[in-house]
Amino acid sequence: MERRWKVLVVVSVAVLMASLDLFIVNFAFPSIRREFSGTSAAEVSWVLNAYAIVYAALLVPAGRLADLAGRRRAFLVGMLLFLVGSALCGAAPSVPALIGARVIQAAGAALLTPAALALLLVEFPPRERALAIGIYAGVGAAAAAAGPPLGGVLVQGSWRLVFLVNVPVGLAALGFAMYMLRESRDPAVGRPDLLGAALLAVTIGLISLGLVQAPDWGWGSVSTLSALGAAAVGVGVFWVRCLRHPSPVVDPSMLRVRSFAMATGAQVLFSAGFAAMLLGNVLFLTGVWKYPALKAGLSLWPGPLMAATFAPLAGRLAGRFGQRNLAVLGIGLFALAGVWWRWRLGATPDYLAAFLPAQIVGGVGVGLTLPSLTSAAAASLAAPRFATGSAVLNMARQIGFVLGVAILVAVLGTLRTADPIRAFDGGWLFMVIAAGLGVLAALAIGDVRRPAPVEPVRSEPAPAEARP
Repeated sequence: MERRWKVLVVVSVAVLMASLDLFIVNFAFPSIRREFSGTSAAEVSWVLNAYAIVYAALLVPAGRLADLAGRRRAFLVGMLLFLVGSALCGAAPSVPALIGARVIQAAGAALLTPAALALLLVEFPPRERALAIGIYAGVGAAAAAAGPPLGGVLVQGSWRLVFLVNVPVGLAALGFAMYMLRESRDPAVGRPDLLGAALLAVTIGLISLGLVQAPDWGWGSVSTLSALGAAAVGVGVFWVRCLRHPSPVVDPSMLRVRSFAMATGAQVLFSAGFAAMLLGNVLFLTGVWKYPALKAGLSLWPGPLMAATFAPLAGRLAGRFGQRNLAVLGIGLFALAGVWWRWRLGATPDYLAAFLPAQIVGGVGVGLTLPSLTSAAAASLAAPRFATGSAVLNMARQIGFVLGVAILVAVLGTLRTADPIRAFDGGWLFMVIAAGLGVLAALAIGDVRRPAPVEPVRSEPAPAEARP
C-alpha cells in the first residue's frame, strides 16, 4: 500500500473513534444511571453535554493552534488525550469523574480533528484530493451506520466498554501515526483566542445548566433565571470579543454572508432535533418498551443505515437541485418522522408499524440534510476560508447537540407523569419544532449552486505612442 493511503487509513481511524462516541454513548445512558443509583437523568446528561460543549468551544482555536505548533504534533497530542480520556471514562468511579474524563476526551478530539484533514491533504496530489476527502467524509457515515448495533453489543457487557474499546484501537493508530505522519505548519496564522473559547464553553454550559435543572429548580426560580441570564450576558461578551480579537473563535465577517449564516443557523436547529431524537429513541425503546440494549441497537440500525446510504447521493443531487432545496427536503422528512412517532407510538411495542417507518423516512432526511448544509456553507465562502468555515459549521452542530439533549431532558423531567407516552410526546414535539425552524432557516440560504462570478480583468488601453 502506498504511503498516502496508509496516512488516509490512520487519520480515518482516529476520526472514526471520535465520531462513534456521538452515537454509542447514548446507549450507555440508561446503564450509567442504573450503576450509579440515585443519579438523575439531568446529572447523567452532562456525560453527553460536557463532551459536546468542550468540543464545540475548542474546535476552531485548536485548528489554529495546530497550524502554529505543527499539525502532526497536534494530531498526536490530541490522540493521546482522547485515549487517556477514554481510559479514565472506562474506570470512572462516579458520574462527576466520568464527566471530567469526557472533558479530556473532548479536548483531544478537538485537537486531532482539524489536524487530521490538513495532514491528509498534504499527502495527495490535487487530482486525487476529492477522492481522499470523499473517503474521509464517508467515515462519519460509517460511524452512524455502525453506532447503534455496536453500542448495543458493548453495553450488553458493560457500559464501560463503550469507552474502553477506543484504547487498543487508538494505541495501534497512534503507533502508526508516529511513524507515518510528516510535520507541517503555517506560522502566518494568528494566535488562537483561548479566552474566547473558554467564554463560549462557560456560556453554553450555563444555558444547558439552566435548561436541564429547571424542572427541579423551577422555571421561575432564582437559580434558573440566574443561569439563563448569565448565559445571555455571556453571549453578548463573547460576540464583542469576536468583533475585537484579531483571530476570533467565530469570524463575524463570515456571518455577514447570508447563505453561510443561514446554513449555520439551520445546522444548530437541525442538530438540536437530531440529538433529541438520538437520545429519545434509546430512552423510549429501553425504558418504555423495555428492549434490551442489543435489541434496541439493532432496532435503531435502519435509520443510520439510510443516512449513510443517502449521504453520498446528496452531493450529486445538490448540484442538480440546489443545496437549499435538498436541505429543506431533508429537514422536512426528518420533521415528518417526529410527527409520525408522536401520532403512532404507544406503550405497547409495535416496531414494524409504529417505529420503523419513521426510522426510514427520518434516516433519509438526515442523509440529505448534513451534506447539503455543509456544501451550502462551503460554497458561500472563498476557498481560503473553507477550513475555518467548516470548523464553525461543526461547532454549530455541537452547540445544537448540547441544546437538544438539554431540552429533551428538561421536557422529560417537566412532564413527570404516570403516563410515559405523554412525556415522550413532548420530546417528539420539540424535535418537530426544531426541524420546522430549521426548514425556515434553510429556505433563507438562497441558491448557491453556482459559484460567485469572478470580476473580469479589465485591460487598460495601450498608450498612444505604443499604438501602431
